[in-house]
Amino acid sequence: MDRRQEIMEAAAKSFSLFGYKATTMDQVAKIANVGKGTIYTFFANKEELFNAIVLKMTEEMRAESDAVAVEGASFEQNAHARLMQMLKFRGTHQLYAKLIDEEKELRTPAVIEVLGQIEREIVSYIKAKIERAIAKGELKPCDSELVAFLLFKSYLALVVDWGKTHDEELSEEQISGLLSNTIFNCLLA
Repeated sequence: MDRRQEIMEAAAKSFSLFGYKATTMDQVAKIANVGKGTIYTFFANKEELFNAIVLKMTEEMRAESDAVAVEGASFEQNAHARLMQMLKFRGTHQLYAKLIDEEKELRTPAVIEVLGQIEREIVSYIKAKIERAIAKGELKPCDSELVAFLLFKSYLALVVDWGKTHDEELSEEQISGLLSNTIFNCLLA
């Protein structure tokens, strides 16, 4: 493993444990077992290092989402599988979960900005899948960005938020059925 990768792994560990605001370059250097100056040969500052880690995390989320798609399955089936995987990643990835907590508790501007960037990446990813399905004739022509946003926010609300205000969480089958009978029913060609 090269030095840059070691530094990124150390920084990801520090950001995951302490959050963005509490992580220092000294901590990262100590975890990576390098001098602080070595970090600056690869990254100009903490923000640049943080952004590189978030980009890598977003790529991991996209790869995990693509991995659950089934060749030959319908757009609806693959969209459901991909969105559920993204939300599972969001809830179980240590850094992503820490960023969500830090946003709620501390309202750190850099974290708010990065979480917004991640959401835009997710919507862009979904939009591209919708546009591909429209081109293949699987979906009716629509405002792909608006529909992508609606799908993401609907899944987010049903998977993450529902359980906060109700006694029990919705099952994956309930979520799939609800969205199949509403959003997907309107989209399918």
